[in-house]
Amino acid sequence: MSTPSVVKHSVCALDCPDTCSLLINVDEQGRGSRLRGNPDHPVTRGFLCGKVAKYLDREYSPDRLLYPQKRIGAKGEGKFARISWDEALDTIAARLQAAAAEFGSESILPYSYAGTMGLLNGSGMDRRFFHRLGASRLDRTICSSAGGEALTRSFGIRTTAEPEQFRHSKLIIAWGANVLTTNVHLWPFITEARRNGAKFYVIEPVKKKTGEVADRFFRIHPGTDLALALGMIHVILRENLQDQDYIDRYTNGFAELKSLAAKYTPEYVEGVTGIAREDVELLAREYATTRPAMIRANYGIQRSERGGAAIRAISALPALTGAWREIGGGLQMSTSGGFQFNRANLEMPELQQKSALGREARILNMSELGKVLTEVDNPPVKAMVVYNTNPAAIAPNLNLVRKGLSRPDLFTVVLEQFQTDTADYADVLLPATTFLEHTDLYLAYGHYHLQLARPALDAPGECKSNVEVFRLLAKRMGFDDACFDESEDSMIAGLLRSGHRYLDGITVERLDRERSIRLNIAPEGQPFLPFAEGGFTTRSGKFEFGAGELEYVPPVESRAGDAALRSRYPMELVSSKSHNSMNSTFGNKPDVDDETGFVAIHTADAEARQIRTGDVVRLFNDRGSVTLRAEVDGVVGPGVLYAPSVRWPKLSPGSGGGINTLTSDRLTDMGGGATFYSCLVQIEKCGD
Repeated sequence: MSTPSVVKHSVCALDCPDTCSLLINVDEQGRGSRLRGNPDHPVTRGFLCGKVAKYLDREYSPDRLLYPQKRIGAKGEGKFARISWDEALDTIAARLQAAAAEFGSESILPYSYAGTMGLLNGSGMDRRFFHRLGASRLDRTICSSAGGEALTRSFGIRTTAEPEQFRHSKLIIAWGANVLTTNVHLWPFITEARRNGAKFYVIEPVKKKTGEVADRFFRIHPGTDLALALGMIHVILRENLQDQDYIDRYTNGFAELKSLAAKYTPEYVEGVTGIAREDVELLAREYATTRPAMIRANYGIQRSERGGAAIRAISALPALTGAWREIGGGLQMSTSGGFQFNRANLEMPELQQKSALGREARILNMSELGKVLTEVDNPPVKAMVVYNTNPAAIAPNLNLVRKGLSRPDLFTVVLEQFQTDTADYADVLLPATTFLEHTDLYLAYGHYHLQLARPALDAPGECKSNVEVFRLLAKRMGFDDACFDESEDSMIAGLLRSGHRYLDGITVERLDRERSIRLNIAPEGQPFLPFAEGGFTTRSGKFEFGAGELEYVPPVESRAGDAALRSRYPMELVSSKSHNSMNSTFGNKPDVDDETGFVAIHTADAEARQIRTGDVVRLFNDRGSVTLRAEVDGVVGPGVLYAPSVRWPKLSPGSGGGINTLTSDRLTDMGGGATFYSCLVQIEKCGD
């Protein structure tokens, strides 16, 4: 006789635009037995990606961290002994207080990102704690800052099209967007559009799953998206295909854009991008004359030195053609700007303490962590608290990062679920809950539905949520501010009290009843057309073309960049997402390790090096080397390598380095982002 179960609701907290609504069967013993997508959610629609469909394997893995531990071996060795929560908290408080007393509170650095997209456990009690402490502030740039800044400069807000509108499109261009891997819940809307006659095109340097099923695939050289966008603008304006009425009413800087685009002829763009001039013209004409037309741009575009400018140029296309006027037209990149929370109520920046030098606490860029830990002074970073991220795998210039993490004078605390590479460097290691085990509120950056999740499962062992850990640390540090006693529900209520019309009528009680609520972006049942009649929130109130920032300059590490560097390292490396992982979250699984353990190489490049599929090869540059398995196929063009990320470095053979051993900590043109995809390497076959 089977054990009866109840069905509970939850929300996927992983760093993905879909932010899925989940249903989980829980038996009488409180154990989850089945996890699936909520069929009633308008975007989740009853299915899950392969990663989350198997999430209960992670939840109940025998490798979960269950108790606080202290390091007993060398840093990076991964040897720990169990301790009590009291000892862990006392140790952390004493070391943070000592660092602040000797070097100033700015010597303490929080380091976190989007290991959970939940607002409370991602940017709630932790922000209050570090503000009150007076710690250095972290510029969280490693994923989307360049693209986000580009949207803000062009639109004034990070608000773009709804996924539900894609079903009405007649042309969809996935630009740097491997939808089937990184945004799978958009796919049914694209499929519906194609059944109704829409064409689906993909622009990418690497022909991945989405490119394989496209009507047309356009292979572009890495880091040249800006030139292609300007080339499309050139053709549209040359052939008078623009919506001049929309331009005149709702945009600013058109004359300057027209002047800039004049020199980006299809012939010139072919030489830069590798896309034939005829295809540049085809793309531009079909985009401008097919109505409605939608572009799905993703953050891969902006992980290059001119990535911010590339996003601005691509976002100019629907403004030029007036695509925003139509249901199914426009651009989607991020919907996060629709979630107009009162973040000040949550994060409480007013708690921020002045530094010992009498200034506001300094800001340190997370994309330069290696430099931060090895070069920053006055004061140096003496203590670091890491949560919701795994910098010893995902940060660029990884050898420099590991050098910093190995410093004997650096006190490191890590909140984690598994023994990651970063956890191996911890002095104190704390066990964290999963999203199935705590309360949180979830925005999305791929749709406009706000969701609340309650604990569906009991936390195993002595795992605690981030909210609870920073609440306890505040008490240990002697912080008696009332905000550190605030309940999760009160914190959520404070977030919702923004006075913005998008959140009107949305309360904790209503979220508990309905679990998912579409923001008040449009009347019920009506599509959201954010810029059909202008509505941009820039200083001018118009879309800003910003031509002064859009000149194409080749990345230093590219085929047209630094010639001397290219002579030594002739291959361009792209290390975009793997299909069955989420950054490094699932890197401990053997199938994920296998999937992130290869490099794709073009036949011509392989033959020149006597490399065959299955050979062990070494990728290297001045920053380090990585050993991988070669696959010779049609995934990449000549001169390009593709190594899916992010493999756990300690599982890598040979050097024990992950792919970010090779990537640079050079920053993007705006937003201070990481340039993961501007990376030159050499590849050679390892000895037999």
